Parts: sequence; C-alpha cells; structure tokens
Amino acid sequence: MRLRSILFFSILCLPVLAWADSTQSLQARRDAFNRLLAEQWDYNLSTQPEYASMLGDKRWNDKLSDVSDAAIAADLLKQKDFLARFEAVDSTGFPEQEALSKALMVRNLRETIEGFRFKSWLMPITQISGFHLQAPRIVGFLSFENSKDYDDLIARCHRLPGVFDQLTVHMRQGMAAGMMPPRFLLEKVVGQVEGMAAMKPEESPFAEPLERLPKEMPLAEKDRVQKAMLAAIRDEVLPAYARLGKFLKEEYVPKGRTEVGLWSLSDGEAYYAYLVKASTTTDLTPEQIHQIGLQEVARIEGEMLKVAKRLGFSDLKTLNATLASNPDLHAHSREQILGLYRQHIDEMYTKLPQLFGRLPKARVEVMPTEAFREKEASSAEYNEGTPDGSRPGRVMVNTGEPEKRTLTNIESTAYHEGVPGHHLQVSIGQELSELPPFRQQGGYTAFEEGWALYSERLGEEVGFYRDPYSNYGHLQDEMLRAIRLVVDTGLHAKHWSRDQVVRFFHDHSAIDEVEVQTETDRYIVAPGQALAYKIGQLKILELRNQAQTALGPRFDVRRFHDQVLGAGALPLDVLTARIEAWIASEKASEKAAEKAAEKAAKKG
Repeated sequence: MRLRSILFFSILCLPVLAWADSTQSLQARRDAFNRLLAEQWDYNLSTQPEYASMLGDKRWNDKLSDVSDAAIAADLLKQKDFLARFEAVDSTGFPEQEALSKALMVRNLRETIEGFRFKSWLMPITQISGFHLQAPRIVGFLSFENSKDYDDLIARCHRLPGVFDQLTVHMRQGMAAGMMPPRFLLEKVVGQVEGMAAMKPEESPFAEPLERLPKEMPLAEKDRVQKAMLAAIRDEVLPAYARLGKFLKEEYVPKGRTEVGLWSLSDGEAYYAYLVKASTTTDLTPEQIHQIGLQEVARIEGEMLKVAKRLGFSDLKTLNATLASNPDLHAHSREQILGLYRQHIDEMYTKLPQLFGRLPKARVEVMPTEAFREKEASSAEYNEGTPDGSRPGRVMVNTGEPEKRTLTNIESTAYHEGVPGHHLQVSIGQELSELPPFRQQGGYTAFEEGWALYSERLGEEVGFYRDPYSNYGHLQDEMLRAIRLVVDTGLHAKHWSRDQVVRFFHDHSAIDEVEVQTETDRYIVAPGQALAYKIGQLKILELRNQAQTALGPRFDVRRFHDQVLGAGALPLDVLTARIEAWIASEKASEKAAEKAAEKAAKKG
C-alpha cells in the first residue's frame, strides 16, 4: 500500500514538478539576463564617464574616457566577451520585450565589433565633433550642488591634457596610415582650438560653473573652489589646448587629405557601406539611396511649386530670390529666433493630446548654441535631459549671424527638435520603466531622426503652418533631408566634389547660404549620418499608410503613434515587425467584436 501510494503520488506530481522546475528555470534565466544587462550598462558608463555625467550618474564624475591604444584593445576584448555571453542566453519563454532586448543587444554588439576594423579613432577630431568640443560642452550640462561636484570638475581639468596626448598619438597613427580628415576642414579645428587656448581662465567655458556657486556654500569654500578651478584651467586646460593647436597647425593639418569623399581612404568604400547600414538600419545600397533622394527632391519641388503659386509666384526661382532679399523674412536679433522657437513649441504642446495617448512628463527648454562652437554648428539640435528630470531636455538653437538666417523654417525645426519630435520621443523612451537602460537611453539614428522628420508633418494635421511662408519653410526643411540622400551618397560613393554639393543645394533649394556651407561640411566629416532622416521618415509614413489601409475607419492615429514610440527606438526592420503585429492584433480584435455583436444580435 505504501509503495502504491508513493508511486501514485509520483505519477500525479510529475507534470506539476516539471512545471515548477520550468518556471524556476525561466525565472533564473531572466534574472541572470537582467544582471548581465546591468553589468554591461555599468561597463559602458564606467568607460564613457562623460556620457554617465550627461545622464546624471555622478559615479565617475571625476574621470575622463581612456582612449589609449591599450584601452581600445581591452574594449574590443570586452565587447567580444559580452557578445558571447549574450548569445548564450536562452530567451525561450521570455516576455516579448525581454526577448527583444536580447536580440537588440546581440545586434548592437555585433555591429560595434564589426566597426573596430575601420579604426575610426584614428580620425578623432573634426570641426563638429571631438573631445576638444565635447569637454567644454559637457560642463554646461552638469549640476553643481556641492563642493564635490566642483572638485570633480577640477579633477577632470587635470586629466584633460592626458586625453589630448592620447588623441595626438592616434592622429599621428592616422597620418602614418593615411586616415586623415580633409585639410580645409581641419583648418577650422585649428581656429576652434586656438580660440579656446587664448581665453582668459575666468572666461573659459570650463569656468562657467563658478557663476552658479551654491548660496549655502561657505565663503571660504567658495574661495578655495574658485582658486583651484581657475588654477587648473590656467595651468592645465589652456596649455593643453595650446599644445594641441600647435600640433594641429604644424604637423597634422598639412597632411590632411585633399579629396572630400570617404572613398579616397584605403578601405573607404567598405567603411561607407558599413556606416550607411548602421545609420539607416537597412540593406539599401548607396546607389539605391541616391535614387530615392532624386525622386524625393522632384516630388517635394512639385509641392513647393504649389505653395509658390498660391503666394503669387510663377516659379520657385522667383520666390527663392524674394526669400533672400525680403528683410521681413530674416531675423533681426538672436532673441527673436529663440522667442519664435519657444512660441511654436508651446503652441504644439496644446495639440499633443490629439496625436498621442501617452505624453511625456518631462518638459523642454530652448537655449542658444554655445558661442565657442556656433560657427560650425547646425541650425538647431536636441540634447536629452536626465532620466530623473533634474535637467530638462534642451533644444539648442544656433543664433549666430541672425541677419543671415531666414525665419521661414523655424516652425518646422521647432517641431523636429522639440515636440512632437526629438524631445517627445526621447522623453517617452526614458520613461518606459519596463525597458532596460540601454533601450531607454540608446537609439537608432534612422528611428530617432526619421521620427523627428515625420513629426514636422504633424504640424499640418493640427492646423499649424498657417503662414504660407512658414509652410514653404516646412517643405524646404523636408527638401533639405531629401537633398542629403543625394549629396551624402554623391560625396562618399559617387566621387562628387564639394562644389557639386553646393550647386545641388542652390539648384533645388533656397536654404540659407550659411546653412548650405555648414551642412555640406557636416556631411563630409560625418558620412552616412544624414541619410537616416529621410529613410526613417519614409518608413514611418509607409507603416502609417499600411495601418490606415488595413484598419480603415478603425485607425486611430494616437494608438499608431503610441505603438511606434512604445518600445523605445528600434531598427526599422524591427519597427516594421512591431507595427505589422499591432495591425494584425487590431484586426483580430475587430473580428472578435463583430462575432460578439452577431452572437448578441441572434440572442436578441
């Protein structure tokens, strides 16, 4: 009897015990996966302490990135180690978003490892990027609440010469390997570096936090901090900039390459193909993208001509000439430009409930681009806020040479950089608590810039662009992104010259000359990045049309937008799968509702 009872108990419980073991195994695998995610995130922050500081994580606030050869070699080994460990994760049974996190992490790591072969660190400085600009920029985004915050910045000032030395080693290696940016753009970098070196310590961007010393800080402590900060800037920072400037002018710039296209580098064609794929998250070739750009340029010109005729002009050339000469369409002051950005963003906030079910908690502020970099900076850009909300997101607006800037595109750019563009998308991503930090904070350029460009059109849907000149500027901004497809691929795959790019701009737009010049130079030193905008926008529009066609009158734009933004930034192929699954779910729900209604009617 006892044996039988035990056997009976065992037979009955086998499925239950197997289910319990499976549940424990699944939970153990999920816990291990999340620990690995946390380990990888902390590693990234610890090796990129400036980025950690931008996110409000102060654990490495006194550190700067180690960019030595040894650190780069160690990082490659670490990335390979993480890849092997993430690939080994068994995600069977994981919730949908956890399984997707594993897939995205593996994808990201593979792409990062693939990129090591091109040794981009051998060209570490351009007129729009590099540590010479990043170091002073980050100061303005830090919070200074106590003495330690100031001491951390002072420590970073002491470390800065070492980073410049490491970058100089890379630039010398780049010279030997023929990995050089164009000479004429490096000459602009010399001006930036020498300008920083010539500043008085108290006028340096590194000294800006001294203007916001906490009121409660004792006077003696304020005096100590101020003296230590100015001494570090005078004795460490400014001499480091001076040495870098001397190296650039005497050794580096003369060796700069003469051709502007990436094709002119030894492995340039493969490098550009890699950058195109990384930027667009597609398998489109440069030639395919070039042709898409030409098609979009022609389509948008047709739309612009309609607006021109409504304004009483027979052709675009006549209207464009008027834009250039009409003083009422040009800015009169820096503050006017900032005021218009703030006005359009504030007005759009009131319309967001018509477009979205989920709205971000974080607000955005508009600030001018820092004076030390405005000559080479774009017209506007977005800097994300901290996840805890202690620093809001910022739309940074280039107000340099205001009289040369037209007002016509300010409205669309405000929507692009602020709401419903970058700020809304990034803030919602940061607030998705179910996602790991690498997805909350990370992103894919095609998604992020594609969304921002798509968002410019949403102004039309809520009744904005009331001024026909502003609507023309909106189309002009879309034209800029279409032109990018043509000229970026032209430069780096089709051997276009810089003059060809400028002529194409002039032939197909009335974009401000100052912007034509800075945009052209931007594409030269940031190959592929500018392709993301139009490619991403076209995919989101395609998915929206697909959803509208499939769902008909049941299509709700708010639900569509919430789905697009509801999993953070995604590669375009992953976004496509997500939206198609949502469409199928909506259709299934509709059919179920119809069946339920039929059943109820029969009962009635």
